[in-house]
Amino acid sequence: WVVEPTGRYSSLVVKQAAEAGRVVRLAPNRAAKLFLRSASPRAKTDRLDSFGLALFGLSRPLRAFKPKEEAVEHLDQLLSARRGLSRSLQSLKQQRAELAYAREALDPAIQALAKQIKAADKSIGDLTKSNPDFKLAEALRGVPGVGPVAAAAVASRLCGRDFASPDAFTAYIGLDVAVRQSGKSAGRAKLTKQGDSELRRLLYMAALANLRCRESVFKDRYRQLKAGGRSSTASLNIVARKIAHVCGALQRHGGEFDPAKVCCRPEPPRA
Repeated sequence: WVVEPTGRYSSLVVKQAAEAGRVVRLAPNRAAKLFLRSASPRAKTDRLDSFGLALFGLSRPLRAFKPKEEAVEHLDQLLSARRGLSRSLQSLKQQRAELAYAREALDPAIQALAKQIKAADKSIGDLTKSNPDFKLAEALRGVPGVGPVAAAAVASRLCGRDFASPDAFTAYIGLDVAVRQSGKSAGRAKLTKQGDSELRRLLYMAALANLRCRESVFKDRYRQLKAGGRSSTASLNIVARKIAHVCGALQRHGGEFDPAKVCCRPEPPRA
């Protein structure tokens, strides 16, 4: 079977397929959508999509789509709930800033959401500490800029999937660089931005948090990139990519974060 990742729906299908002895392959979302659009540009139906996914699976090797372990599913649901609460809180805070006459009406909801987020953070922390499968989260907390939520999210992905290398994990997040070259023309390098967008956001925020650190190897790298003419956003993305690589290496090789082992190689010149 070839299945697109569609949250809870695909998880249920994968679980039932595994129980029935079927082999399930994962079709990356963006690549599959582009393939389906090219295969059937004039129409989109469930039948055409199913046929297109079958062709997509025959056109390239796809990795196995494994069902989540119960602990990983538990942590992912807590993280998803926390993300929803955080977005609601930010929305209400923005409304309170814009609606002067409604502040008294909004304050109780804002305070309640803040308490719920703290409760969710405690549940996430308790789960990562009590479950040996997420022991990695403690090591990830030692990486500068990586807070408890980011550590839990990264640990969930690294423990729930088999990545061949730290580079494969970086590519899964979409922090790898796409190369565009044709003949003598070389396009500007850009992030692929494929895969887990929420994890990509969390690691970008981790890179940003390093700027507030008194001392950090990643802060030094950011300054080096800025001095070389990179923009702030590009520099932060490069630092986020390095943090992702370090997280993948900690999962693969074990141990604790050691800034002396972080080798920040110079980035290739921009096209």
